[in-house]
Amino acid sequence: MEDWRRWIAENLLLGAPPPAMHAALVEHGFNTDEAALEIDTALASPYLQGGARLRNRLRKRDWTLSVYGQLNRMRDRSDVVERRERLARDEFFEQYYFQNRPVIITGAFDTWPARTQWNFDYLRARCGTCLVEVQFGRESDPNYEINQPNLKRIMPFREYVDLVERSGTTNDFYMTANNSSQNRASLAALWADAPTIREYLDPASPDTGFFWFGPAGTKTPFHHDLTNNFMAQVMGRKKVKLVPMSDTPNMYNHLHCYTQVDGSAIDVARFPALEQAQLIECTIGPGDLLFLPIGWWHYVEGLEASVTMTYTNFIVRNNFCDTYDTYHEL
Repeated sequence: MEDWRRWIAENLLLGAPPPAMHAALVEHGFNTDEAALEIDTALASPYLQGGARLRNRLRKRDWTLSVYGQLNRMRDRSDVVERRERLARDEFFEQYYFQNRPVIITGAFDTWPARTQWNFDYLRARCGTCLVEVQFGRESDPNYEINQPNLKRIMPFREYVDLVERSGTTNDFYMTANNSSQNRASLAALWADAPTIREYLDPASPDTGFFWFGPAGTKTPFHHDLTNNFMAQVMGRKKVKLVPMSDTPNMYNHLHCYTQVDGSAIDVARFPALEQAQLIECTIGPGDLLFLPIGWWHYVEGLEASVTMTYTNFIVRNNFCDTYDTYHEL
């Protein structure tokens, strides 16, 4: 019974009409009078009335975000991620970082040894005997990102490189930032090949980046980060789908920074509010540096076997997560 009372309260707060709720309760075995009493009791509850006031405040906040999103879409070519060659530091921060806008910067790390040296043979030769942590069993778990702490395997890096090289298209295994506690030390020899991009990043920061490596078909499900991020694409190509932070009310955010929306097969019939969200797509390849603004929802899919380095150590403040406490179910 308590589950049904929670259902009644949640649906009343979502604006469901009481007659429709009454019909649903009767359909599920409640008699007419009992169903009416439960709904009337909920409507009269001061707890529900307090929740309704909070709901109204959240609706006002959602409206404010929607206006911000609409204003942003009024810009020319707001439906594409701009590409800028060797973007100057001041312009990057003023036009993109501070304005919470994505951009692809080209030419920013062309001098990296990794750009010309990294390939399967080089990775095996440089760190082949090192033990690394990899996520395995992702295709058997629909919540593989949320459950990633349970999907870890330790193996020699050479064996993993072999696996990536000979595999076809799969999302079953992937080395991601979530494996960094083991891999940053194990693959330390590779870090000299990808030095700090000093135009935007702090070389004194203890954060030296995160190593992502996997076959074609790897997927990072729709989520938002708690920091601003750079994605430096070293090998292979990736498809990225983006939704602005201002469209968060339309993203079915159900837990922490995750959504129920499948970025590989977006279903507006199941999630109709998505039609109100702005979806932007881009493809990044070797030499591209994608700026992912904090709060922007993104889905990433490997089009080829790929290596990506990601960074959060910007030379300006990026610790906004200090005030974040919404790790629970929403």
